[in-house]
Amino acid sequence: MSKKIPPMNPLRAFYVVARTKSLTKAAKELHVGQSAISKQLDVLEKYLGVKLFRREQRGISLTDIGQELGDRIMPAFDEIADATQSIIERGNDNKIRVHTYTTFAAKWLIPRLETFHKQYPEFTVLIINSVSHVDFEKDRIDFSIQLGSGNQPDTEVDLMFDDIIEPVCSAAFLQKHAPETRYPQALLRTRLLVSHYRPKGEWAMWAKAHDYLAEIADTPQMNFSSSVLTWQAAADGLGVAIGQAALLTDDIQEGNLVFPFNQPVRTGLSFYLLRPKVRREARKVVLFRDWILAQAAATRPLLPDC
Repeated sequence: MSKKIPPMNPLRAFYVVARTKSLTKAAKELHVGQSAISKQLDVLEKYLGVKLFRREQRGISLTDIGQELGDRIMPAFDEIADATQSIIERGNDNKIRVHTYTTFAAKWLIPRLETFHKQYPEFTVLIINSVSHVDFEKDRIDFSIQLGSGNQPDTEVDLMFDDIIEPVCSAAFLQKHAPETRYPQALLRTRLLVSHYRPKGEWAMWAKAHDYLAEIADTPQMNFSSSVLTWQAAADGLGVAIGQAALLTDDIQEGNLVFPFNQPVRTGLSFYLLRPKVRREARKVVLFRDWILAQAAATRPLLPDC
């Protein structure tokens, strides 16, 4: 048999009146008129079938049964209020928790974070590295940056930029193995550097788009556990790797890597900024979202046309 619980609005009104011992104070706290409070108390008394208050010339006082009810429900409401305040304060603390891939954090997010810290020194960004999808209901995360299609139920989604790939290598490697810049395909017969976490067949995707499948058919490969290591190997002259243009803008500008082919391909995926759907967003969430989307907007013009 289910337990009966009185209507919550009348019960809350009773709690505030019992705690403040005043209709005036209760009405002010609940932002309603005294008549509205009186109506709520009447509803509760009719529901319970007992008198909870005595109306007196100078106000009201609790009956014995009203006092008993107040003594029993006030700790419960106080506990609810404390729990609510704790949750609100947790959402309004100075930590911004961002869930994303190690490669994205290392190559794009971390190099830009100093500008956020200069603008908002009161906040600390915590980066949680993971390749798994985030569960906002279970994980204490403010944002997740993911590569995908953007179809995430019950989630606020912002497009950052598209995933565009093309081969990268060091300038010295290009000069050594393809000195005739009109024929960079010579690079495809040297050594292909492959990242474990990138989609299988990514080299084939790019090669097929530009009719280079024959050139890579028998080329030896070297495998790495992450894209960060793969691109570092390319910068150190170990071979040619598939690069993600959005994550290598700094390396390209600084000359650590070059695009020898200038033949980019869109993978059909994009980087998205995800956050849980809530009615009220903390100030830190609004500020970080605005900042990171501005950084993403500054990245898009640097991406190759394809």
